[in-house]
Amino acid sequence: MLVLPDKQTMEVRLYERFRAARGHPWRFRIGVPSWVATEDGVAAAEYSVWVTDRQLQPIDGVDLSQIPTRRDPSTLSAPEPSGWVVRPAPSRRGGTVVHDAACREAVGGGVEMGALEALDALMRPGAQACQDCAAAEVLIPALNLGQGNG
Repeated sequence: MLVLPDKQTMEVRLYERFRAARGHPWRFRIGVPSWVATEDGVAAAEYSVWVTDRQLQPIDGVDLSQIPTRRDPSTLSAPEPSGWVVRPAPSRRGGTVVHDAACREAVGGGVEMGALEALDALMRPGAQACQDCAAAEVLIPALNLGQGNG
């Protein structure tokens, strides 16, 4: 839902999200319904615009996991994950955070592991994927593979 300046809301189509290096960290390309004048009268149309996360409101029950996500190249440390590192969560006692091995937050300790071990680590209570590297974008969708097929 797009939240207009006067707090009205309208349903829009979400096409992609972009993780920026500066400013509002998340930006979303949406399609806003509109109308255009034609020779035959008026026709339904849509225009595309980028908005920040502050201008959108989630819709209950709508799964956004398939929305394409791009990242500003300056936010990436390496083009491809070379492995995974699990470190203690700095803000939660007993929690852990799984990072791409190239993530700047993975430096300085932690346990290095492969993809399957990283997925196992994410399934443990108190575990989360780092939102600043490829961990959330790569591992979270992998956890959902096969759900409902068993």
